[in-house]
Amino acid sequence: MDLLIDIFLAFITCGTFCVLAQIILDNSKLTTGHVTSLFVVLGVLLEFFDLYKYIKDFGKMGACIPISSFGSVIMKGVKASIENEGIIGVFSGVFSSCGTLISFAVFIAFISTIFFRSKS
Repeated sequence: MDLLIDIFLAFITCGTFCVLAQIILDNSKLTTGHVTSLFVVLGVLLEFFDLYKYIKDFGKMGACIPISSFGSVIMKGVKASIENEGIIGVFSGVFSSCGTLISFAVFIAFISTIFFRSKS
């Protein structure tokens, strides 16, 4: 029964992010790229003020799926690097926390450009 509740809460959490994004897209002139960037910044701000952990506690995996989670991971690394290295940690913290993720995304993008051609 606990598993079903966790799945439901994850659905509600991730769905809330999706509904917010759709409302923004429908009621503004922002593009999907703008909304994606907005949600990454939102994740950074929520992590900076230690609020994203409450969303993760409530929604579990449902809070890790939206792009705002990427902003949270970036900010978590930056905060840890600032504690260890001082202000220079602002620059190094980004890559220590999600360098592998960024490298993997670049690698997959490169591989996909080899096998697939643009239709435009």
